[in-house]
Amino acid sequence: MVTAAAVDLSVDLAGARLANPIMTASGCAANGPELHRFIDVAQLGAFVTKSVKANPQSGRGTPRMAETDSGMLNSIGLQGPGINAFIEKDLPWLRSVGARVIVSIAGSTAAEFATVTRSLVAAEAFDCVAAIEVNISCPNVANRGLVFACAPESSRQVISLVRAEAPHSVPLFAKLTPDVTDIVEIADAALDAGAHGLTMINTLLGIGIDTERLRPHLAGVTGGLSGPAIRPVAVRAIWQVHAAMRAGRLPLAPILGVGGVRTGTDALELVAAGASAIQVGTAIFNDPTAPIRVRDQVADLIAGHGFTRFTDVVGIAHERTA
Repeated sequence: MVTAAAVDLSVDLAGARLANPIMTASGCAANGPELHRFIDVAQLGAFVTKSVKANPQSGRGTPRMAETDSGMLNSIGLQGPGINAFIEKDLPWLRSVGARVIVSIAGSTAAEFATVTRSLVAAEAFDCVAAIEVNISCPNVANRGLVFACAPESSRQVISLVRAEAPHSVPLFAKLTPDVTDIVEIADAALDAGAHGLTMINTLLGIGIDTERLRPHLAGVTGGLSGPAIRPVAVRAIWQVHAAMRAGRLPLAPILGVGGVRTGTDALELVAAGASAIQVGTAIFNDPTAPIRVRDQVADLIAGHGFTRFTDVVGIAHERTA
């Protein structure tokens, strides 16, 4: 009988070798110190930072968050201090506690993504960066034209510019939106432009109405829907892209699965669909220990199925269709 302790959770994500496949999701644990009060962030496979832009940004107006029946809407708007403050304060702190870091980057223009990457690579603490996540899909912006992942051409442009600035030894993961007609087409453009892998999915665009005041809950009107409600959408997107990889329509590449993961069972669903690693996001808001708990539950579940390696379960559902 296989025990959880015997399960090898290590993963190799296009050259980023991690002790286990569980990460935070960008924007759900700030840049480390806040979550470190509850868990040792160095025990995660990787800590994914809040998306960082070139310059300080105040974000969108308040109220910015609203609960839904099965998740939440947020309209933060990529608030942050900018790349210079990040590399002077946040990244050195993450390195000091031994965290493996995936830096999420964002921009209002394709050129801004390149600028942020250039500054990041020059940072003294860059050696703790395991990968770069290119957030081309944030819905929390006033101008929907800035959601680069809604079109193959703009996805390709951003990834190409980032690829030119980043060391080839550091994997790039393009974060995709499900709010498109054909996510396989977008994945193909990102991978063709130089992405080593994909993060799927970002939040879905939604609106909540306050039925007492008969007006939107959020000052920005629209927001990103996250939480358990979106997990079936994440499973679908991961399934479609991984199936395209298996069929030879896309190159084989790791997928970081994210969307509504609260438990090890939730995580295993995404893994069986084709995710090579898992990000835990909204669950952290009510249980800061969720990433560690999910990691341990995944090990228990894999052992219960008789497997000794996490990687043996990646995409397994594709082999077991009726």
